[in-house]
Formats: sequence, structure tokens, C-alpha cells
Amino acid sequence: MSSKEYASQQPASRYPGFGWGAAAAYVTDALQRGVLYADVMRQRGNQYQAHLAEAVPNVLDFAAEIIMDGRELPRPVNYGLVRIAAPEDVPTVPGKRPFVVVDPRAGHGPGIGGFKRDSEIGAALRTGHPCYFIGFLPDPVPGQTVEDVMLAEAAFLEKVIALHPGSIGKPAVIGNCQAGWQVMMTAAMRPELFGPIILAGAPLSYWAGWRGRNPMRYSGGLLGGSWLTALTGDLGNGRFDGAWLVQNFENLNPANTLWGKSYQLYANVDTEAPRYLGFEKYWGGHVFLNAVEMQYIVDNLFVGNKLATAELITSDGTRLDLRHIRSPIVVFCSYGDNITPPPQALGWITDLYRDDGDVLGHDQTIVYATHDSIGHLGIFVSGSTGRKEHREFVSNIDLIDVLPAGLYQAQINDKTADTPGGGLVDGPYMLSIAVRGIEDVRKIVQPDAESDWRFATAARVSEVNLGLYRSVLQPLVRACVTPQSAWWTQALQPLRVSYQLWSDRSPLASGIAQMAEQVREQREPVPEDNPLLLMQNVWSDAIVAALDQWRDVRDDACEKTFEAIYGNPWVQALAGLNHADGAAARQHPGTTPEHRAFVAAEMEKLRGEIGKGGLLEAGVRAMLYILHSQGEADERRFNLARSLHAAHDAQHGKARPGLHNAEGLAAFKQMVRRQASLLRLAPEAAIDAVPAMLAGAPAASIREMTHTIETISTAVPLEADEQRDLARLLGMFRAAADAGAPRALAGPAP
Repeated sequence: MSSKEYASQQPASRYPGFGWGAAAAYVTDALQRGVLYADVMRQRGNQYQAHLAEAVPNVLDFAAEIIMDGRELPRPVNYGLVRIAAPEDVPTVPGKRPFVVVDPRAGHGPGIGGFKRDSEIGAALRTGHPCYFIGFLPDPVPGQTVEDVMLAEAAFLEKVIALHPGSIGKPAVIGNCQAGWQVMMTAAMRPELFGPIILAGAPLSYWAGWRGRNPMRYSGGLLGGSWLTALTGDLGNGRFDGAWLVQNFENLNPANTLWGKSYQLYANVDTEAPRYLGFEKYWGGHVFLNAVEMQYIVDNLFVGNKLATAELITSDGTRLDLRHIRSPIVVFCSYGDNITPPPQALGWITDLYRDDGDVLGHDQTIVYATHDSIGHLGIFVSGSTGRKEHREFVSNIDLIDVLPAGLYQAQINDKTADTPGGGLVDGPYMLSIAVRGIEDVRKIVQPDAESDWRFATAARVSEVNLGLYRSVLQPLVRACVTPQSAWWTQALQPLRVSYQLWSDRSPLASGIAQMAEQVREQREPVPEDNPLLLMQNVWSDAIVAALDQWRDVRDDACEKTFEAIYGNPWVQALAGLNHADGAAARQHPGTTPEHRAFVAAEMEKLRGEIGKGGLLEAGVRAMLYILHSQGEADERRFNLARSLHAAHDAQHGKARPGLHNAEGLAAFKQMVRRQASLLRLAPEAAIDAVPAMLAGAPAASIREMTHTIETISTAVPLEADEQRDLARLLGMFRAAADAGAPRALAGPAP
């Protein structure tokens, strides 16, 4: 029985004031909670030992079967591809595109994307999509590199595509946290393998952040760069212990690490144990990386920040330019995330694109969504997020896939009885997508040129210190390290020690386990209004507040120290940086002459296509024109648009392919993007050409299209100028229908 249930059964006046009865009851309760707390920690130690002993440890809450073992690839890795079994009550729908969830290898074990039923995997399964999971083993294959992992992910996607030849589009890929940058690098290398990409809490721009709020980005500079990473890998005999990465996360919130997490368990030990042990199974599932992998990550991403400016090049000479990705990219981040804050999740956009025309010129579709408060792990662990954000992204993946090139913001709102067209929305939430621009993202990221100079200086100092370490200390360290010393380095890692000290291997554990059984039989929790229990909670709040204050002082000191060192002109000069007025610390990757020539040729080609097309093309053009003036679309309109796509075009003499097969979706996507490009190039000329496009179409088909356009457009109340645009287009269609067989009109001059 929990303390709340017990208290609810007691008379309210049992302890009218502080007295011996209240004190005795509290002492009994406190001692019992202490025994139960110790027993839960014993179970945590046992769970840790058992989890690490598993051949393939993970925290997936779904049955799965292995499809590919990365250790069997030409360049072997410790990754694998598994297929998630569909639940019996929600079978997989044939033809639906597969989802592939990639878990982050950030020190913890795999499975966080399917940690709960309400999760990314759960959202995909509930909507009938086949689902796959890319996880990893605790120990890397000796010699494997980051590039090897990229090649393995590409091979896994090739396998998924081969297993679903009739799928509606390429696989949708979800990259959590560190898996996000890995997915983006692979997509830049092999863009043809990817459908829509969803990045959940994934850092891509590592120097970005808000002053006074994101101290983790200063760690590399304050430690003197990546030489310490090299030392740690050498002490591990070529392996880097992921527990050190987890400890970095723990250090961000000392109040929770040193007190809050344990107190929450102690104070609610009657009910909290299952949740606590479930999370600790993931949080304590420490894994390893090869030292060469970790060194690459720290040098090129964490400290070097080279991904967001296309500075990374593979061994075969392929430049990893994120602008090469042809799939829609959905970026999901949160203002409550202190590990991957919105500037780090979105900063790559302002790093790569100077303006909105740059986004359109590279034919990229980027959708971002922000959450007000959820923490880093909550982005892909929280059940509420799985039921809301991830469910909406998954349910509307085809809508996202057909969006024209541009920058958008996704917003998810509750569906109510007053929501217009609510019957067109499946579920309790509604996804809407609004047109945004680079300036909107810049307001979130708040790029700072002076800050970039400080980080560039830290990166240069890191290179110098790493070179000194490799020349002076590394030979000595490697000569002294043995497999036995590496084992002791691992065993004595502080986080690992905290799990290993207390388990059934401890001599006192059996006694505590027996006492805990007796306590559960004789449990006497006190009511919530017990004066000493109230004092206990107040004391706990005071400890949390003190630790939070210490954290703020520490973080402020770290930030000011970093700025004082790396903002010093002498340090920048010694680092070889020429900080001229107006100069940028990082050069924009620019565009190649070939790309500029390609864009110019495409523009010229588009001018010749303004008057081309039939009834369906005219309907799509009209819808895009109206919705562009509104600046927003949502799933209600997309569901209605399915009927538009099924409309007959008499000029072709048959129905177009539907949106429920690969051919239809690909054709519709190409048509939407083409018509959107024409409207951006010459909006008035494109609209003036609509009557000519309707020439020869049957009157009944035109009237059906007119009705569809009006229905879709008025699914949401329109402003006055939007109503004017709608009336203009409807007038064109009705005139063409009334004419029966309108004579061909001369198209406007390009």
C-alpha cells in the first residue's frame, strides 16, 4: 500500500499537531522506507550485472527478429537491424512505408526509441507501418570507424527497401540524439535511400547555444580540447568507456544526480520502484566505443563543429554536405532540453543557408517543431510525447513527404468539438504546418559571430594540445597500458562503481533482502499531513534549491572563464586566427558553379512549362496558390486532397494513380513540387495560364475539381484576401466548366 492510499484511509485529525505519536509513526515509516530503498538499490545492482551479461542487451519493449548482423558486413560493425513484430490487434498494412528507428550510441545501451509502448516504435506500429530498429552491441568491433557505421546504416536501408518493393515511398528514418547526426551524415552520403527523416533531440550545430543557459558546449574548451579523449581511449586500451559520456549528462543537473533522483525513490518507495528500475536499466547500460570513433566525434563534431559547414569528407572523397539530402527533414527539439537545446538542433540551418532562396535553390524541405518544456530524454522516452508528437509525425508522414521545398514549422494542437472539419482528423490532435523563413529560425538560434570566434580558437588550441599529447605522452601511456590495467580503469569508473558496489554479491545484501520482505508485510506509511514528513519534504526542497544555485554559479563561472580565455585577442592570435573586422570564424561552404548553372537551367526550363498541364495540374496549382497566401496547411486539407488526386483528367482518358501506392505518391510529390516552383518563379503568369490548362477537359470533371478546391480551401475559415484569391480561382474553373469545351487560350509569354 502506498503512503497516499494509507493516508486516505486515516482520520484527518489523527495527528492534530506535533506529538510523540506523530514522531513515532514517522520514525517507523522512515526506517521502513530506508530498508525498502536499500533493497531497490540492491535490485538495481543485480539488474545491472544481469543486463551487462546479456548477449544483446537492450530495453526494447517489443518483440523483434534479427534481419542483418553488421558484424557480417565487408566492413564489420557492432550494429544490427531487427524487425519489430506488429501487435496482433494492429497488423501491418500492406504497402505502407516502413519506419526505421536508429538508437543513439551515446554511452547508454540500445532500445530507448522503443522503451515504452507509447514511443516512436509504438506510434509507427499503431498506424500500420512496418517498423525496424537499428541497435548495437556493448562492445565495438576492433577497428570500426564512424564511416564504417555509416556504410552499415546504408546497407540496412538497402535491405529494408528490398523487403518492401511495393512501399509508398522510401523508408522514413528516425534518429534520436546522437543517432541524428549519424543519420544525417549517411543521408548526405546516400540520399537516394531515405524517405522523410525525423531528428529527435539531435545536435548538429555544436557551437550554438544561448548565453547563460547551455554550459555543456564549453566543456571541450575548458578541458583543453580533445587530448583528454585520446588519453581516456589509450587508458582503455583502444576503447572509450561510454560511462564517461553518461557522467557528463549527470553533471549537468547535480540536484537531480546527487539528491533528487534518490530522494524521489526514497520518498515514494512503495510505488516508485518499477519506474526507477526500468529507467536505470537503460541509464546504467553503459557501452563502449572504439577510441578512434570517439576521437573522430569529438574532433570533428563536438569541438570542430564541421558537420554544419560541409567540412567532413569520407575516405572515398565524398563531401558530407547536408544540402545534398533530398528527403524532407523534420527537426523536433525542446526549450526544456539542456543537452540538445533548440540552437544546437536548428543551428545547421542558419549555418548552411543564407536566405530563403538558398533553401529553395537546393530543393530542400525542412520542418521544425519545438516543445515548451520537455527534457532531453523525454523527447523520445515520454509516453505523452509518443502519444502526441511522434504519433502526429508518423500519421502524417505522407503529408510531410509531399511538401514543396521550403522551411516550415509544425504545430500540434488538441482537436476539440469546435475544430472546423474535425471529422477529417484521426485522433485527438491535429498537425498544422506553417510557412516560415530563415529569419524565424535565426531568432531561435541567435547566432553570435563573436562566440564563433571563441569556439574556433578553442578548436585550434585543441588541435595543438592533441598534437602535443600524441608526440610526447601517448607513446609512454600506451607502453604502460595492459589489458588488466584497462579492465581496472573500467571497473573503477565512478558511475560503474555506484552500480557494482551494492548487489547480491555484497555480503550484507541477503540480510537487507530479508528485512525488506518483512517490512512489506508490516508496512506502516504515515499520512501526507504528518508534520515530520512535511518537514522532510521542505528540507529536500531546500537541498535541491541549494544545489541548483551551486549549479548556476558553476555554469556562470565556466562560461565566463571560457570567454575570458578564448575571447582574448592574444590567445586568438597565438592560435593563428585572423580576427579581422566583419570576418567570419567559419566560412560558408557556398555553392559550386555547377550548382548555380543547374539552378539557372532549371529556371529557364520552368519558364517554358508555365502553360503546360491539364486538369489535375491546374487543380494542384490553384490549391498551392491559395494555401501559399494563407501560409498554412494541415492534415485536414491533405486528407481532402486525396480526392483531388483521384480526379479524372479527360485528356489522359483514365484515373490518375492514387496516393496509396508508390507510383501515385511519387508522381503527386513531383507534381506538387513542380507547380510550387512555377508559382514561386512567376505567380501571376502561372495563375493566368490556368484557363488554357483547363481547355478540353469535360465540364463534369472541372465541376468536380471546383468543388474539391472549394472544400479543401474552406476547411479552415479564410481571411478577406484569401477569400479573394479563392474566388478568383473558382471563377476561372466555373467559367471553363460553363463553356463546356472552352477554346484554347494563348498562354502568357514566359
